[in-house]
Amino acid sequence: MGWVMFFSIDPSNGVAIYEQIVRQVKFAVADGVLVPGQLLPSVRTLAMKLAINPNTIAKAFQQLQSDGVVDSLRGRGLAVRAEAVETCRIVRRTILEDRLRSAIAEALHGGLAAKEIKRLVLDQIASLDGQVATVSSEEGSL
Repeated sequence: MGWVMFFSIDPSNGVAIYEQIVRQVKFAVADGVLVPGQLLPSVRTLAMKLAINPNTIAKAFQQLQSDGVVDSLRGRGLAVRAEAVETCRIVRRTILEDRLRSAIAEALHGGLAAKEIKRLVLDQIASLDGQVATVSSEEGSL
């Protein structure tokens, strides 16, 4: 089965690996990289490809089921739910808003003026736009 490889796991970023997997699957659903009805790879396959403990993958998949992103199809595996797309778009936006809010609050607390923060943000957007691989731009297969 062809499958887009969009995972970028960073053990040192402060976010649990299983949570990184959950977020990245949700972002891929939100972006249309994973579509309703599409099967996720098996725990074993993904664990081997990412060199991650299968229990970590299983925990992420259980969380995705609990969050209503995927359903278990008897004898076939986990498939993306049709209802998950809009939910994942909301989750993606909320996660990113929270992270931005935290960084902006830290900058304000550190004494930077709003105008200077805005300039810094716009400079970063300009320098990163087109330079960062997105879940929809990374090709590969599992």
